[in-house]
Amino acid sequence: MIFQNSLEFAQQLDAVDPLAKYRNEFYFPKVNGKEVIYFTGNSLGLQPKRTQSYIDEIMSDWKELAVEGHFHAKKSWWDYHELLAAPMAKVVGAKTQEVTVMNTLTVNLHLLMVSFYRPTPKRFKIICEEKAFPSDQYLMNSQVKFHGLDPDNAIVTLKKRVGEHFWRTEDVLEKIKEVGEELALVLIGGVNYYNGQVFQMQQITKVAKEQGAMVGWDLAHGAGNVALNLHEWGVDFAAWCSYKYMNSGPGNASGVFIHEQYLDRKDIPRLEGWWGTKKETRFLMEPEFQPMENADAWQISNPPVLSLAPYLASLEMFEEVGMDALIKKRDTIVRYLEFILQEIGKETNATFQIITPKERGCQLSVLLHGQGKELFKYLMDNGVIVDWREPNVIRLAPAPFYCSYVDMFHFGQILKSGIK
Repeated sequence: MIFQNSLEFAQQLDAVDPLAKYRNEFYFPKVNGKEVIYFTGNSLGLQPKRTQSYIDEIMSDWKELAVEGHFHAKKSWWDYHELLAAPMAKVVGAKTQEVTVMNTLTVNLHLLMVSFYRPTPKRFKIICEEKAFPSDQYLMNSQVKFHGLDPDNAIVTLKKRVGEHFWRTEDVLEKIKEVGEELALVLIGGVNYYNGQVFQMQQITKVAKEQGAMVGWDLAHGAGNVALNLHEWGVDFAAWCSYKYMNSGPGNASGVFIHEQYLDRKDIPRLEGWWGTKKETRFLMEPEFQPMENADAWQISNPPVLSLAPYLASLEMFEEVGMDALIKKRDTIVRYLEFILQEIGKETNATFQIITPKERGCQLSVLLHGQGKELFKYLMDNGVIVDWREPNVIRLAPAPFYCSYVDMFHFGQILKSGIK
């Protein structure tokens, strides 16, 4: 497709976009009385309009049924989380029994490391990417210290080549093989939060497993954004937040994947609680833990249904559309955004360096040579909601559910007017 930097061309793209109608399914903030151009779905997705009815249903059941809502609500609370499993599994390429929803992301990664980071004197090292998201860094440091190990010795970071802004897959694989028999766990953010790079998860998983290591993925920026096939790839575990591309609301519940080979086993170490024990015997209050036969065995407490309701509302849309359609639009709209940036750069003699490699999802991270935070502020003041990362990067994530091609054109015009 030959792109054009014109309103008419952008309108033509929107006219043939099969997902265009979903824009009206979301609420947009307004700046100066106009709906914003929203590029921060990689941080917090917009609110789906259907969310309110899902929450209202629970509030009504609570009012009318009180405690009986656990079993007699239309969507009973005690197994409400099970409604999310099948649509969530499709998003991440899993079997229904391999996924559950509970807690929040870093909490879940801690719980999963109890099961899957079991260091020995010989095999104790963790491989992660350099400058991982801070929460992941704190997570791994504290887990290593919990086992009495020194993070400087136990944690191996994957470096970028000097002068480059992305990781090369061959370097990642080489490092995995180099650590070899000392490697206990590979735990990487599947889509890097800073540069938007999508790691070659299938290939990395395969090579790490060949070394005898466990493999986990933090999919905070991956779930609902990129094609995932966690079961077929042989990933041991993964977790993701639901409030970015999956639009479930601020700080909402996290999804978890645990490969089926670890299900229905009593020999897996876990931090256990009431909601992970078998439903059939849960209310008999027996002293011995009998794990659920699916990923729910890792649940500890009863899920907060008021938090799950917005997630279920969003997953309903993912069911309607499917990841293939979302990814198809994602690829086109991101390429159009890249084209717009290049065209505005030519028109203004500004240099916008896209540091996101071609292995990408929704996000373009743009290094603003010669432009500072003043440009970021100008965009925000003029209704373009973007994300600033030090030292001089803006992140742009045109989520395919609600961003339009006309948004991309108008963004270019606002950007052009803000360049000094």
